[in-house]
Amino acid sequence: ERERERGGGREEGWGGEDKAAMVVRKETLTGSDPPRTLTAVDQPGEPAVGADIIVLVTSSPTPVLENGWVKPGAHVISVGACRPTQREMDPALVARARLFVDSRAAALVESGDVVMGIQEGRFDADHIVAELGELIADPARVGRRSDTEVTVFKSLGLAVEDVTAAQLAYQRALERGVGQELDL
Repeated sequence: ERERERGGGREEGWGGEDKAAMVVRKETLTGSDPPRTLTAVDQPGEPAVGADIIVLVTSSPTPVLENGWVKPGAHVISVGACRPTQREMDPALVARARLFVDSRAAALVESGDVVMGIQEGRFDADHIVAELGELIADPARVGRRSDTEVTVFKSLGLAVEDVTAAQLAYQRALERGVGQELDL
């Protein structure tokens, strides 16, 4: 592994933070059972190349995931860049992929990945294949058509998703006997 030194021997991440400190901090914050290892990389494409599932959770106003890094058959989950002037995916990737959203109406006005792609003429509103509910209701009709098709789920967040995630977290906590119940 080739390393570059900056600022007195520190290896910096993309935001200028010391990479080793960042990994330790993230491992502490994301404690899991079983434990997972986090690894700092030198280039943003390293973890994406060859991955089956790629999750983007950024506040970046510009793409952090390039089309060429995404292999055939991969699935991308994009939950950041939730303003019409921001995008976290290469527009060529969004145009190439089968696109699913949590809300078609919201994606067409709030998601820069969608809004800017339409404005640039890369695709139109019909490029959105289905909303998540439609996919769940009829996966054979609207789901993946081949093992090599790239799919993208662009989420802007809906209250029902938050409630469902909270319910799942609560159930898992009960099953594992962890957490603390509070009287409110």
